[in-house]
Amino acid sequence: MRADLDFLLVEYEQKKRNAENDLDIRKKELYKKNPRLEEIENEINKISINKAKSILINKLSDNLSKKFDEDLINLKKEKEAILEKEKIDESFFKPKYECEKCKDTGYITSLNKKSEMCSCLKQRLINISYNKSNLSNLQKENFKNFNANIFSNQKDVEKYKMNISPRDNIKAIKKASENFINNFDNPDTKNLFFTGNTGLGKTFMTNCIANELLNRGKTVLYQTAPVLLETIIDNKFNKYKTNDTNDFNNQVLEADLLIIDDLGTECINSMKLSELFTIINSRCLNLNNKITKTIISTNYNIEKIFEIYEERIGSRIAGFYDIYYFFGEDLRLKK
Repeated sequence: MRADLDFLLVEYEQKKRNAENDLDIRKKELYKKNPRLEEIENEINKISINKAKSILINKLSDNLSKKFDEDLINLKKEKEAILEKEKIDESFFKPKYECEKCKDTGYITSLNKKSEMCSCLKQRLINISYNKSNLSNLQKENFKNFNANIFSNQKDVEKYKMNISPRDNIKAIKKASENFINNFDNPDTKNLFFTGNTGLGKTFMTNCIANELLNRGKTVLYQTAPVLLETIIDNKFNKYKTNDTNDFNNQVLEADLLIIDDLGTECINSMKLSELFTIINSRCLNLNNKITKTIISTNYNIEKIFEIYEERIGSRIAGFYDIYYFFGEDLRLKK
């Protein structure tokens, strides 16, 4: 993890430098076309420096201060008039950072004036160390590419035990997913439990949610249940003899959104059940002192969860998760 962080910080420094160099190039091209703008910028800087010097040597009289302010106002008005004529926004004079929150430094100043890692850097570390290929389809699998029409519009109560069509059902799930995203920071918003056979859109919908939350600066950790539980246990016993044994476990509890995919495909034992309960319970109750949400995707319905897993796990899911059933024809067979 430390090596990954060092690598990323070098990359961030280069991104920051590139954004600032790009601004310098843009400004030079603009000043070449409008020399007066550069003159105004230099005059504004000169006045600001002279005013600061006058304050330091206690020679800033009221009249001088008034003159400085009047000159600055006039220069700024002249600059605004030129920019308006050229249809140039003030944002032109700011570097175009990839992350405006941290200005491509990787760190922000928190409300208590402490420096802390920006969510963009946290997510990069999660992707490198844990997500790997799990979030590789986000550019394709997002709400812009959502198409309810690939689902049947025919009801089949006998087959699906539901009184709506697969199409109406997926539309309802999409709406619920959007509500989940928009109310993510509300502690009363429940987690999501997606159940249904393979090929019915559970992964697609999960990726849509992950994509949207990533765009909103949230951190997302996406793992299959087998890898998630095996990695936690391996780290507990320091199987790989590293100094980062708690990194993954902490990320599991602290990521804004944890996605547990393919629950039910893991080999179950008492230790894994205990770890699974700890994850679900800690995140449900926000025991890590921040609002966190979880999405569980599985082929098992809630009745099967109670049957196979401990009742305390089933009861947490039943009480703290909104349960959505995906049904219809296998979409993979339609491609």
